[in-house]
Amino acid sequence: MLTLYRPGDGPWHRLSAGPKALGLMLVVLGVSVLPSSWWGAVVTAGLCVGCYAVRGVGMRDLLRQVVTIRWILLVTLAGQLVFLGPEDAVANTVRVCVAVVISGLLTLTTPVSELLDMLERALRPLGWLRLDPQRAALVIAVTVSTLPVLARLEREVREAQRARGGGRSLRLFAIPYLVVALKHADALGDALTARGVR
Repeated sequence: MLTLYRPGDGPWHRLSAGPKALGLMLVVLGVSVLPSSWWGAVVTAGLCVGCYAVRGVGMRDLLRQVVTIRWILLVTLAGQLVFLGPEDAVANTVRVCVAVVISGLLTLTTPVSELLDMLERALRPLGWLRLDPQRAALVIAVTVSTLPVLARLEREVREAQRARGGGRSLRLFAIPYLVVALKHADALGDALTARGVR
């Protein structure tokens, strides 16, 4: 399975998956209760920069995460500007950006095997509802790791399109992107079937 995980020896890498997920969740919750104001947006962005400004990750990783979700941010900002003033719109968009990017630290600094173990332990109480914790953990892990893979595929298709002189045509982009995305989904399905997941 393709993931964002990058080996390292920084503080985020050394934390085990459970406490790290809990800590990042608390940071995201803290960010979500800050007021929608200019200073709230600055504090929120500062927290995000602080989380990435440690050994093992850095500003390049932060920038890469933000670029990956740029379209989500543009749509969020545009939608907010229609109904709210600029201050609220910018603060809410920064809040969404920071929540997604800080959550990305979990997959960036935690191997998939550790994520699966942590999710399986957390979902074990669902067993009495006749839900398989292993399968539920796998579905969540696959979902979390698929979004960055699709963003990487989008970049690769765009680069290939530019190399062939295709410009920025949506039609010339959409069909190859759909093909590579479906190929990835097919390969992922085959890999899961080979492991006995149905």
